Amino acid sequence: MTSTRERQRAAARARLEKEMAERAAKARKRRQTQAIVSAAAVLVLVVAGTVWLAVSLGGDDDKKDTAAPAAGTAECAFNALPTEQRPPQIKDVGVPSNQQSATGVQTMTIDTNLGPITAKVDRSKVPCTAGSFSYLAEKNFFDNTKCHRLVSEGIKVLQCGDPSATGNGWRETDGQGGPSYRMAEENLPTDKRPPYPEGVIAMAKSQDPGSTGSQFFIVYGDSPLDPAYTVLGTITGGMDLVKDVAKAGDDGAFAQQAGGGHPKKEVIIKDLAMSPPQG
Repeated sequence: MTSTRERQRAAARARLEKEMAERAAKARKRRQTQAIVSAAAVLVLVVAGTVWLAVSLGGDDDKKDTAAPAAGTAECAFNALPTEQRPPQIKDVGVPSNQQSATGVQTMTIDTNLGPITAKVDRSKVPCTAGSFSYLAEKNFFDNTKCHRLVSEGIKVLQCGDPSATGNGWRETDGQGGPSYRMAEENLPTDKRPPYPEGVIAMAKSQDPGSTGSQFFIVYGDSPLDPAYTVLGTITGGMDLVKDVAKAGDDGAFAQQAGGGHPKKEVIIKDLAMSPPQG
């Protein structure tokens, strides 16, 4: 009969063999895992290298699709209005070039019946809007037009730039005119309080995005307007003329709609000019 000691030795050998077998199995599994991870890493490098090669050796057509605007310029989208959506108040003088300078500072000079109003326009902030203004000014778009709206209370603005607001008296359609294209908003003062302080000149628009045209407004007192309107520049001269117009008040013609009315003291833009960009 097998002694108790021999049985204990046999059991010990069996445990040892089992442990050694388990260790060997774990070691094999570890080696297999490392081999799989290494192979995957190589595959990633190969794929990455293939993608880099494809991009590096792409043809001329690929380059055209991804080409960026030339240095110092901006790509602008001037969206022409469909002919059937152009009321009589629209003045069609064509569309500016999509490539616009994004450097330099321009001086806007608004020659009015009350005297000159000047503003500083930084093209690096508003390349498309400044480009549009320069284009329209060259076409005499603003000449002999009237500033059609004054808001004496609240937002404190004098609004101009409707090419159809001309002649004697006022019409119900004043304020509905513009060029035959629209563009996206730029340089929105979302981080400024107030968004539109006194001395700012900004672009008017409808409630829809991308509806900026030719109409603009001069802010003659800190305004709580929502920051949804392109800040075109800053008035550098003639603010006293604007404030005199504001003191004369408005006729309340737009009181039930957008607010304000026609200015009681008439403002006629005889000429609007944009200087070449400097600097």
